[in-house]
Amino acid sequence: MTKNKALTEEYFACAEALDGDIAGRRTALSYMENSTAIVHHQVVASSFIPRLFDNESWEAFRTISETTHRILVKVIERYLSDPGYRSIFHFDKRLEELILCPRGYDAVLPFARIDTFLDEDTLECGFCEFNGDGSAGMNENREITHSLEQTATYQAFAAKHALEPCELFYSWVDEFIRIYESYERKVEQPRFAICDYLDLGVVDEFHIFCEYFAERGYECVVRDVRDLKWDGARLRDAEGLPIDAIWRRSVTNDVLEYWDQSQGLIEAVRNEGVALIGSFQGHLVHDKQIFDALYHPKTQAFLTDEENAFVKAHVPQTKFLDSAHVDLDEIRTTKDKWIIKPTDAYGAQDVYAGQSCTQQEWDTLIERFANGAAGAPFLVQTFITPYKTHTLRPDLDIAQLSDDEVDRTGAWYNNLNGLYVYNGHFQGIFSRLGPHPTISKQNEGMTAATIHVCE
Repeated sequence: MTKNKALTEEYFACAEALDGDIAGRRTALSYMENSTAIVHHQVVASSFIPRLFDNESWEAFRTISETTHRILVKVIERYLSDPGYRSIFHFDKRLEELILCPRGYDAVLPFARIDTFLDEDTLECGFCEFNGDGSAGMNENREITHSLEQTATYQAFAAKHALEPCELFYSWVDEFIRIYESYERKVEQPRFAICDYLDLGVVDEFHIFCEYFAERGYECVVRDVRDLKWDGARLRDAEGLPIDAIWRRSVTNDVLEYWDQSQGLIEAVRNEGVALIGSFQGHLVHDKQIFDALYHPKTQAFLTDEENAFVKAHVPQTKFLDSAHVDLDEIRTTKDKWIIKPTDAYGAQDVYAGQSCTQQEWDTLIERFANGAAGAPFLVQTFITPYKTHTLRPDLDIAQLSDDEVDRTGAWYNNLNGLYVYNGHFQGIFSRLGPHPTISKQNEGMTAATIHVCE
């Protein structure tokens, strides 16, 4: 049994020594139901069992995430400096223009979440996707951790181990401020804004970050991208007040979708009138064609031998789902080896694992998405079998159950590890689990608190 599995079983044993700590589970659920861990008007589903990682796993995550960040920064810098290199990417012309706009500050990739599948027995790792500034989950992790910390099970386990929860708020706020201090056109007493299309974003999390900025002495507001106005000299919000720096939480495909309504932000960026942290250059990371680009000879030429070996070990083969790039008949007949994804989307939208489909369903999906049939490019990617963890399902119905009816046995769930990287520094993990090959909220997924058992 690996150390992480042993720690998890010890956590289960702590609960069992308390007759399942049903009272603690009810208390944790009550906390969550009144928490700010809200995504699209719903409190997130969570587990009473945290993900527990020993030092060896934690350091593996650090190496993986920081090496990945270093490679991605090289790709972005080469794209900016070498027009010939840009041809390996296929972007909307409007997006190309935005990517090439100057940043004005030193951080190439300020904020990222590297979603991984780690085999905790061997420490081999494969990537799911890379995420830039649109990444969420920090508040989910914070609130779920708080829901557990006062329970008898957590306290019994903590009495035996040195535990370190993820700190994802002050660390990012401090890094954001440091990045702004490097901005070429910084002003005294700047006014910050967290910007997204607010009907699409994780708005409760935005407001909590504003409170942390206020603790550091900076005004920070939440604003919809569509309400921003460029007056020729300053970017202003709907109240007419200036915005000096933006934490961009809006993903780029939403900017393209709402292009006409987003011209205030776009004009400010074109005219270097706001510090956009992170810049549209981060789209090179977000778009899933980056996986294929990492294998391109033009990329391999400027990566070191060690970095190319890292790519080969961790990056799944990823190709456009069209007859010019793959053998569609082979994809049809070997469905369990593949997963279909859009090149540029989020929230597990239109993601399909062959293992979850019948042959007829898989054939229909290929007809639906191959060769641009859906009106947008799709990818096919080698499917990575997720690592399974013993856990407890969300206690969504525990209020209607007697203590004897509450499940204490648990189940085995697939794991997805989102590695937060703040300007190149590994900061923590977003742990998502699910019972199906595709791990997402839409597929009965849940979030678990992430704890480093640092012994």
